[in-house]
This record gives sequence, structure tokens and C-alpha cells, in this order.
Amino acid sequence: MKEWHPWPYQSYCVEKLLELPHVALWLDMGLGKTVVTLTAIKRLKYERWACGRALVIAPKAVAESVWDKEAAKWRHLSGLRMSRVLGSAAQRRVALPEQTPADVYIVNRENVAWLVGHYQNRWPFDTVVIDEASSFKNHQAKRFKALRAVRPHINRMIELTGTPRPRSLEDLWAQIYLLDSGKRLGRTITAYRQTFFTPGRRNKTTIFDYKPIPGAEEAIFSRLSDICISMKAEDYLELPELIYNDIPVHLDPAARRAYERLEHDALLEVDPESVITAGTAAALDGKLLQLCNGAVYDEDKTVIPVHNCKIGVLLECVESLGGEHAVICYNFRHDLARIQAALRPLGLRVEVYQGEEQERAWNAGEIDLLLLQPASCAYGLNLQGGGHHIIWFGLTWNLEYYAQTNKRLHRQGQTRPVIVHNLVVEGGRDEDVIASLGDKDAGQERLLQALKARLWRAWEAA
Repeated sequence: MKEWHPWPYQSYCVEKLLELPHVALWLDMGLGKTVVTLTAIKRLKYERWACGRALVIAPKAVAESVWDKEAAKWRHLSGLRMSRVLGSAAQRRVALPEQTPADVYIVNRENVAWLVGHYQNRWPFDTVVIDEASSFKNHQAKRFKALRAVRPHINRMIELTGTPRPRSLEDLWAQIYLLDSGKRLGRTITAYRQTFFTPGRRNKTTIFDYKPIPGAEEAIFSRLSDICISMKAEDYLELPELIYNDIPVHLDPAARRAYERLEHDALLEVDPESVITAGTAAALDGKLLQLCNGAVYDEDKTVIPVHNCKIGVLLECVESLGGEHAVICYNFRHDLARIQAALRPLGLRVEVYQGEEQERAWNAGEIDLLLLQPASCAYGLNLQGGGHHIIWFGLTWNLEYYAQTNKRLHRQGQTRPVIVHNLVVEGGRDEDVIASLGDKDAGQERLLQALKARLWRAWEAA
């Protein structure tokens, strides 16, 4: 076990968790949200008698290992009893308070509705922590509706995230509602939209999206400033630089013709026997991203190879690293198979991330190239010990996955600048993804900066 010597900002956050019954910690990745929260929970329970049972709701991979590991790491958290409510329904029931006394119970977010249904009005957790609270941004999701139903039984609500606004200001309503039951942003999503937005694209009966009215951001930030604490890693940790390197991928003439045919006609005839269609905009978008990577699924889920242009650039990128290790991010299963086949002749130590063993081996320098699927591995991993390069073979529209995955390397303990290599097909959907990620990040940055200013004023007044 280690002795915890908190940074001043960490001590500040602990005090805020003790002071405020409902609070959002919008802390950048790597600032120690987990140890801060566990420290506050232990003090609330054993020093102030203000916490009975705490429930942590987290992504599955985080629920399986991160909170347990963090509690076991620090000496001041020894004695804090943890119970993981995971596995089959029978295993989850055994881990609940009726059979397993504990201080902190950990459940994955997919089982929130099950847990609420299990207890209904007998809800036993007076403190609830939502790790990666942005996963509760959808007001129509079962997990949000379930937690909303038991909100009156919760005395303390803590939300943790480094990406509070991955898409738009609309995403904030559900997250904030779970904190204050609608006091600041309205009791319904309709009231929130009527106050801060105007209808965007629509037809006679359906509104497809909403656009913020002038001054909406400032008004929303002002309403949230008393319950949200925002911090960026570069303001509190001397982290090395995070560098983005967009590497252009040029499609050969045959690949370009195939791409343009699918884009304009939503139909690609790869050969006389394989026809791929994209009947909706979402399906077409997925097909275009697949085609940028070099292969697509047909209607029978058969993989149809189209080109190796991006594979070739990937190999050149790996070669240019001069033996330095790298994480390679892929999206689709056919991407993984083609990447593995292309890397095999190089004689490098290539592993696909599956769990703790790969995390340990990577950080020990035993893996040259770690293949990782961001949708399942963006949270809870500490990969800063094994290298400082990350290559995005397959790009994602999801800012949360993109930012969180990059921060697996760019975090406390990293000693070298982290370089994010984005493989971007020229004139393809990849360029739209990169532009969209930049726009979303800029919007989120405005949100975090506005709330961070309040913290600085508080420190200056102290």
C-alpha cells in the first residue's frame, strides 16, 4: 500500500464532496477522481456519520477492477469494504447488502434497471456515485428512468466525468436532473429546450434537432456553477504535451471510385456476386467509415475486401516509430483481422487487449503493439507505462471514446509527449469525423472553462 499525498486540487475536491450533498466533479482524465471520491466516502461514513451505504455505478470494465484496485492501493483507504455487484443475477444478489456487508457496492451501468427493480421502494443506498456520468445523458434510456425513480431515496449524489458534453448542450439536462431533480435546468427536457433552445431541422410534425439560442451557454453555465467543479489536467499536473498528428491516406483510383459510388448511390457492387446497400443515413455512414478502412460487410455479414490503402499507411507509421511501442485503435472486427494479418510478417509482439494481463504486459514493456477497441476499453485503463504513441486506424464520431482512449496514455506517470496519430482518408468520411471531433471538443472546452473560473475565484479568496 502507498501513502496518499493529495495535490491541493484533490484536497479541495474532497472538501467539496463533504460539503455539498449533490455535486458533479468534471475532472479531466488522470486527475484522480476515484481516490478523491473514495476518500470522501470514507470520511463521510466513519468521521461524520453522514453516509450509510454507497453505490458506485460504472462502465463494466471499470466496475470489474478499477474501484477495487484503487481502494487497495492507498493506506488511508484500508478497511473500506468493497462489494462488486456483477455477474449473473444470482451472483449479483449474493453481493448485495442482505448477504454481503460492505461500505461501497459497485454495479455496472447496464444493471442499474435490474437493481432498481430488485429493491423498488426499499432502496438501501443513501449515497450514489455515477462514474462517467455522461453515459446517463439520454433522458429516454432505461438506466436514467430507473435511477430517476429512486432519486427521492438518495441523500448524496456524486457525478464523475471528464467529458460532460460529448455531443451538445442538450446532453446536460439528464445528468443535471439526477443531481438537483430539475431545479436548475427544468423539471422536464421539454422545459429545458423551451428555455434554452430553438427547433432546428424539422418537418410538419417532427423536430429533428435543437439549436441553442444566443447566450444559452453562458446562462446554463451560470446556473450550474454552484454544484459543478471543473478542472483540466494541464492546470494541475505537469503532464507532457499531447500532440495530434493527422496522417493523410490517399485512395488509389479503384478505391476512390468504389467510395464515390457508395457515397452517391448508396450502392456498391464490389463484384457481380457481392452487393452492399446502405438504406439509411446511419447505415451509409457506417459503410463509408468501413470503406475508408478498406473492407465492408455485405448483407450476409461477409467481409468484402476493397483496398489496402490505409493498411499500407499503418505499416509505414509503425515503421516510422523506430521500434517504439504503440496502441492501435480499431473499430470493426474485419479491421482487427486485417491489421493482425498485415502486422504478422513484421515479427513484432502484437496483442489484442482482453483484460488485466494485457494491461500489465503493456506497461512492463512486453508488448510492441497493443490492439484496442475503444468502445469497450476507453475507461479505467492505465497504459502510460508502456509507450507514448496511439494510432487511430479506425476513427470514431464519439468524442468521449476518443478523448478517454487518448487519456489512457496521457495521464499522471507519463514521462514523454503523447502523440496521437489519426489515419485520415483524404476526401472521405474520415475528414468529417476529425472536423466533428474538433468542434465537439471546442464546445466542451467552453463549458469546462466557464466552470473552472469559479474555482479560481474561490482559491483566490481563500
